[in-house]
Amino acid sequence: MTKVRNQRDVAFTAFAEQASAPLLRTAWLLTGDHHAAHDLVQAALVKTYLAWPRVRPEGALAYARRVLVNERTDTWRRRRREVVVAETPDPPPDDGADPVGDRDLVVRLLARLPDQQRRVVVLRYYVDLSEQAVADLLDISVGSVKSAASRGLASLREELAGVEGGDR
Repeated sequence: MTKVRNQRDVAFTAFAEQASAPLLRTAWLLTGDHHAAHDLVQAALVKTYLAWPRVRPEGALAYARRVLVNERTDTWRRRRREVVVAETPDPPPDDGADPVGDRDLVVRLLARLPDQQRRVVVLRYYVDLSEQAVADLLDISVGSVKSAASRGLASLREELAGVEGGDR
């Protein structure tokens, strides 16, 4: 029993080392926060480890990604609260071509999308999953994926046009 468990632990450790970076990038885009992304990846890896005997090696990353998305949704549901403020803060000024600023802008624009549109856009265009894979991962129809992706991209284009027009 100990030998089997040691082999399982070695296999999972190798998987976790290989999958942590892509999972972290996805988590960061889903949360928009570095620390929350790390917490989300850790929670996903813990749940994946617990299910490791049932996970097929060729589908391990997809399984962990699904756990990550589900954990994000669960966290969002538990912490969903609106914060009322008198005025929205002004965004930082544009300094020109800044890759860090561009990434920050993308995360801020993604944060403005409704949760399902954000998940669909990140999984479809950043993680580069097919419409069917996104539908399977989120337990929604392919039509819902297409609709959410279309609306999300339209919102992002509109927001980006406003930012580029000087509303930043």
